[in-house]
Amino acid sequence: MTKSFRLAPITPANIEMATAVKVRPDQERFVSPVAKSLAEAYVHPEVAWPRLIFDGDRPVGFLMAFLDIDWDGKGVDFRSGLWRLNVTSDAQGAGIGRFAVGSVAAEVRRRGGTQMYVTWEPGEGGPEGFYRKLGFRLTGEKSGGQTVGVLDLTNRS
Repeated sequence: MTKSFRLAPITPANIEMATAVKVRPDQERFVSPVAKSLAEAYVHPEVAWPRLIFDGDRPVGFLMAFLDIDWDGKGVDFRSGLWRLNVTSDAQGAGIGRFAVGSVAAEVRRRGGTQMYVTWEPGEGGPEGFYRKLGFRLTGEKSGGQTVGVLDLTNRS
């Protein structure tokens, strides 16, 4: 079966679909609810890039990228990457996460970036294995207690 994943900006017409995206209960400690992400996007519109993920006409996930944030707060280290990723419990394992990471990587590249960052909550059952399998490497940094990973976007299609 061919998947027809696509991204859509969050609009008044789909905001309820976006906030209905829920991860498995055992994953809730690893990612914020979509409603919190949308609130953060509202107060940080200059860097937040929230998108609803569809498989055909069915909402199956939510992602939010951060684009060109002042990472160190000193105007020296600007970074872009994946801020949030929520995939509905019934759609996990279908390639949606890989699609989401690839979509953010494409947007970062389109804006001239050569590296993509992600942070994750450490712990058993968390997303570290997923991100590491996609090529993210540990930076050795922490951000708000979360592990920071980076993906080199040069020489990738």
